[in-house]
Amino acid sequence: MLSGKIYKRHFEGSVNSKKLVTTLEHVRRQIPGKFILIWDRARIHRSKITKAYLQTHLEILIEELPAYAPELNPEEYCHGNVKQGLKNARPACKNEMRSLLDRGFARLRRRPDLLLSFFHAAGLSVRQLRLI
Repeated sequence: MLSGKIYKRHFEGSVNSKKLVTTLEHVRRQIPGKFILIWDRARIHRSKITKAYLQTHLEILIEELPAYAPELNPEEYCHGNVKQGLKNARPACKNEMRSLLDRGFARLRRRPDLLLSFFHAAGLSVRQLRLI
């Protein structure tokens, strides 16, 4: 059963393999034991650095989506929803932008029905989310 939790990290600039590993460390601190990570086949997901990290952390189970198929990725719907909420925003600085993003994800955390709809929109059969 899926937990319905959302984990995120903010980074300056593009995300690379080192930043991805930092994010995986963050998620590991939040989730005890094994968990399934569903992601696409982006270059940073297949890099030597990422593969080496995953080989030493067998509690992270990987399920891959097609390389580029945003319509099959529930995360794309999640980010799209948060971005829709920023449509008319005019943040004055990076901190204000982060605050707006944090509020958008916090809103989603309180809406398991909406999170579930992202899985359904991606064509995935998920009946319920377990909120922890």
